[in-house]
Amino acid sequence: MNMSRLKKMATAVLLSAGLFASHGSLALSSIAPIANCKYVVNNSWGSGATASIEITNIRSTVINGWSVNWNYVNNRVTGSWNAAVTGSNPYTATNLSWNASIQPSQTISIGVQVNGNGSIEAPTVYGSICTNSYSTSSVTTSRSSSSSTAPSSRSSSSSLIPSSVSSSSSTSACTGVQQCNWYGTLYPLCVNTQSGWGYENNKSCISRATCTSQPSPFGVTGGACVPSSSSISSLSSSSIRSSISSSRSSLSCPQGNSWPDCPYTTWSDAYCAQVGPTLCPRSSSSASSRSSSSVSSGGITSVELTKRMGIGWNVGNSLDAIGGETNWGNPLITQQLINSVKAAGFKTIRLPVAWSKFSDESNFVIQSAWMDRVEQVVNYALNADMYVVMNIHWDGGWMQPTNAQQTYVNNRLKIMWTQIATRFGNYDDRLLFAGTNEVMVDGDYGTPTAEYYTVQNSFNQTFVTAVRATGGKNATRHLVVQGFNTNIDHTVNFAKIPTDTVSNRLMMEVHYYDPYNFTLNTSSNITQWGSIATNPSATETWANESYTDAQFQKMKVNFVDKGIGVILGEYGVVSRTNIADHETYRNYWNEYITKSAYTRGLVPVYWDNGFGGNGGMALFDRASGAQLYPNLIQAIVKADD
Repeated sequence: MNMSRLKKMATAVLLSAGLFASHGSLALSSIAPIANCKYVVNNSWGSGATASIEITNIRSTVINGWSVNWNYVNNRVTGSWNAAVTGSNPYTATNLSWNASIQPSQTISIGVQVNGNGSIEAPTVYGSICTNSYSTSSVTTSRSSSSSTAPSSRSSSSSLIPSSVSSSSSTSACTGVQQCNWYGTLYPLCVNTQSGWGYENNKSCISRATCTSQPSPFGVTGGACVPSSSSISSLSSSSIRSSISSSRSSLSCPQGNSWPDCPYTTWSDAYCAQVGPTLCPRSSSSASSRSSSSVSSGGITSVELTKRMGIGWNVGNSLDAIGGETNWGNPLITQQLINSVKAAGFKTIRLPVAWSKFSDESNFVIQSAWMDRVEQVVNYALNADMYVVMNIHWDGGWMQPTNAQQTYVNNRLKIMWTQIATRFGNYDDRLLFAGTNEVMVDGDYGTPTAEYYTVQNSFNQTFVTAVRATGGKNATRHLVVQGFNTNIDHTVNFAKIPTDTVSNRLMMEVHYYDPYNFTLNTSSNITQWGSIATNPSATETWANESYTDAQFQKMKVNFVDKGIGVILGEYGVVSRTNIADHETYRNYWNEYITKSAYTRGLVPVYWDNGFGGNGGMALFDRASGAQLYPNLIQAIVKADD
């Protein structure tokens, strides 16, 4: 079903900056160092960058209210999120009302965007709460006297490792609590969960077995004084990436990405030998080591890949918002949000994109700035070691499957996908392309005519042919096509698998919102679902558990069993907070649909529109990454247990 308008967010949720809590806590000036503070460059381009300031509570007590400082030589802040940022070099970031408290072992992240003014810097973060502040600056010029507001321990020269490691006078931080360094982000270790991710003490945790399965330098950390001069391997991947940013002028990124968005686990043996074991802490014998969700570029079939993709989540109504990322009320996507989604147990991100931000509308040339932003978000997900399914979404509805529009649409589709595929051509198999979304003739929800589905099948073929023609890793990249309007019955009856130049690298996508009166129709009196329903008048007589199983079984028999992986690209139920027991049935529907699809080989990807109020479908607060519906999240992700 084409529910783009119904699934849009109705209301923008605005967060206002609040003062940090002072009740029951010391003034900031009197707080002993209780946190590790780190500046990490997340993404950079010619004229600017985005970065995170990460604050980790290393004590056993809660931090109530915080403030940190930093300053640059040439960079200047042009935007920020997750904090109240004041000043003008030096800058001060102070907590908002919702992130004033930092629990023991918790890490929070502040985001900034900067103008580079010549080069991208990674300054030391300092403040009364900070200890072992990290300095990964690539600045080689001496600081002027006007920058003397920085602490005296700040180095004025280039530093390739944290100052707490490089300085002989630095002291180590003793956390006394073991945590999991999950690809550069610290999470609590689970006590009761034996494998995978868990949710204990009202927050996400990682089992010890899963944590220790990561390649060096990640894994269990803490319980001792870290970091020290002998513990370089405990550095996060983001620190390592920032550390080598000064080499980017002479060394190319093996993936073709811009620094520092190239995790060392993807580097070639030759490149590792060039930069040395300090920056590339793995031996040649472990060069092929990857996390359980990472995939090499050769050989794996689409069905094998779907088995690794787990449960997914849509960052909907953001990059697919017509006119701009925040136009439908959501804030900018951040690394913190994506990390929170991964920590909750999701392994795949579906990234809907409206690409029609043209610098040349007559020739469909996509703005380079928009390409940059989409790539930045893709890298957020890859930094979290997630799979990404990136598509052309509704995009204003220009893909009309009629004979009259066929030539125009196929020409535009070819031009746009050639640009997109070329830009992302060197990314590995964790990035999948999906050609279209819910193609249908506007307003016609019935069974498609031969004209409609024949033209729509041609769109799928144009997409595959255009991507393959760009060569490189796109010659074997996993590509996702769709059945008509992503309806399961129409897909089974009318979809034609495109001709491809490589075997077993195509996937089929469908969506599932049955029964509509329960899932999306907020005006309906149908508020219960399934075998647990207690009121027949509030329950549909169709689309129950057996119907669900039969629908997904059709996809297994007709596609999965024939070597075509299947993505359940969207599904979900709107919240109805005005109905007393609706949440019980909402949780049950999502749990059942997820499990039914997953056990039949499909990759279930929940639709999240960013709005958590009545009529919304959000699981996470888009600004902070906080879980809005922990019980619903657990009902979904436990299908992957």
